[in-house]
Amino acid sequence: MNQVKVLVVDDESRMRKLIRDFLVKDGMTVVEAGDGEEALDKFFGDNEIDLVILDVMMPKMDGWQVCREIRQYSKVPIIMLTAKGEESDELQGFNLGVDEYITKPFSPKILVARVNAILRRSNVVDEENKITAGGIVLDKAAHEVTIDGNPITLSYKEFELLSYFMSNQGIALSRENILNNVWNYDYYGDARTIDTHVKKLRSKLGDKGDYIVTIWGMGYKFDTNAKKDGKK
Repeated sequence: MNQVKVLVVDDESRMRKLIRDFLVKDGMTVVEAGDGEEALDKFFGDNEIDLVILDVMMPKMDGWQVCREIRQYSKVPIIMLTAKGEESDELQGFNLGVDEYITKPFSPKILVARVNAILRRSNVVDEENKITAGGIVLDKAAHEVTIDGNPITLSYKEFELLSYFMSNQGIALSRENILNNVWNYDYYGDARTIDTHVKKLRSKLGDKGDYIVTIWGMGYKFDTNAKKDGKK
């Protein structure tokens, strides 16, 4: 991936260097910031930032506030780094529009893989742009979703998850398949990441969130007949 520019924000210089070295090795350009205020100055002073890697705990302005400020003006992908691993912290990040949430310590190689996966999905345009099901229209080229003609806002990961569900209507999808196709990297851990995203996606879809049916002990299925069948 050529000419990709990533803003790395962390108050620990050693952490910034570690991330920078791996990203540069992968052919990316890195801009660094040591606190929240510097991060916003560099982000808004450079219109070529393709992705932001953002630590939560920082002086002057924490990562949550930086994320809020960026999201008011930009949909650039954001990966949050934090020492916290509680579900409530993850939900807060996703509520703010965070695309990935990585708990320290982490593998730099996995971080680079996630960066590349997000950038690939945000830059690739599918020739078959639109998927329609049960009043939901997903436009891959415009990266937009409407429900009965009304637009809704999804994060990159929520958009890709819905796209995968709608492209496989009526098919039971295991959590392993979802991880391999939506996250696009080897994932070592529990299924909380998927379940958290599904919960958020259902909420944003409103009553059409019932189309995403839980298959206990396996995963999920997108079924537009679920509502009339009374499934959950």
